[in-house]
Amino acid sequence: MKATVRPLDDSAELREGTDRLRALVYPAAQDSHDPEWHRSLWRWLKSHPLASEHMHRWVLVTEAGEVVGHLAATPQWYRVNGERVIAHTPADYQVLPQYGFQALLLMRKFFRTIENCVSIDMLPSVIAVETRLGAEEAGEMQYMAKLLNVSRLPAPPLPARIKKLLNLQEQEGIPASAYANRTGADPQGFHENVIPPPVRPRAPIPKPVQELLNGGLQVADKALSSAFGSSLKVEVLDGFDESFDEMFEKVAAKVPVMPEKNAEFLRWRYGPGSPQHPVTILGVRGREGLLGYAVLGVTIEGFFDRLRDAYVLDLMTLPGRHDVARALLPEVVSHFRRSEVPLFRYRFLESPTSPRRSDLLKLGFFPRKGRRNRLLVKFADPGVHKTARDINNWSYSIGDGEATFWVRLS
Repeated sequence: MKATVRPLDDSAELREGTDRLRALVYPAAQDSHDPEWHRSLWRWLKSHPLASEHMHRWVLVTEAGEVVGHLAATPQWYRVNGERVIAHTPADYQVLPQYGFQALLLMRKFFRTIENCVSIDMLPSVIAVETRLGAEEAGEMQYMAKLLNVSRLPAPPLPARIKKLLNLQEQEGIPASAYANRTGADPQGFHENVIPPPVRPRAPIPKPVQELLNGGLQVADKALSSAFGSSLKVEVLDGFDESFDEMFEKVAAKVPVMPEKNAEFLRWRYGPGSPQHPVTILGVRGREGLLGYAVLGVTIEGFFDRLRDAYVLDLMTLPGRHDVARALLPEVVSHFRRSEVPLFRYRFLESPTSPRRSDLLKLGFFPRKGRRNRLLVKFADPGVHKTARDINNWSYSIGDGEATFWVRLS
């Protein structure tokens, strides 16, 4: 059936059609059946200072009036070689499978409308469309995780002697993963998998063994953290004050490309009204002012049919201050351990303002080779595009762009 691209206006028919579309594309996701939450998210996006003139939303509509696709263009300020530049990100890109061949119409509309593009994606199909229309891959983000307890892990086969010693009864095979009952995909592919992983018919690790292993993990983390040996003090901050403006300008003076993350942006991004509010803000201060900070969040239980998950949304230091990152990391681990989450994920670009990958490994993080987000760019100015196309010129955290807008935190 033929479908055309139309601007998403305030008509009830198109709004309700977009709500139905989300529920059809992600049928197993609890939030897909909560249209009010998604409407509140778009109200928040419209509160961005650039939104009134620069934000766009389109829908793919059939001749019968059914909404079968959606795409938005969300604007943001960037600093490139010291200059402010507006770039758009393709957001909430979704099309019903039977109209997949027409998904190109939406993305073509995006690139014909906007001048500059910065996108973070992991789905090969989306990346292929974006690159076909002129965006170029700058590189990929690091993806590392940290295990805090073994509650999600399936039990390995245990010898009968060990079972008897631990007084363990035979357990029937049950799904050991929080993903076992999941039948839908996550938006933008950000939440781990496009295709649900297979159910593993293995019982979870018995409680006595869990307690023993978790105690060992905690002891190991204390030993690893003490080896970092920083004299810098990490504190919990109440909010984003003028010291964040000062720090941003210091970073932007040395880093060629980055999102404009001053105090105004950070208050909009993580303050009241944001889908991620409230977050925990850790900071390190010194004689030079704010030296670095981290923004942490934990998802609500049941988000996309999961147990609670934790995310490092942002962690940035002054350029070259790896000692500040080394001071922040153990406190991040301690915070999430107190939050009683099994593990947490950290996606970031390794840069002069981020932790070093080697330090994360020393602290017990492990790399995830798959499911990495890729940074794609397209700028109208050739000089700006050349600078942005080099991943080594960037400072970027996963919370800086659209990839985490849809994460619902507690």
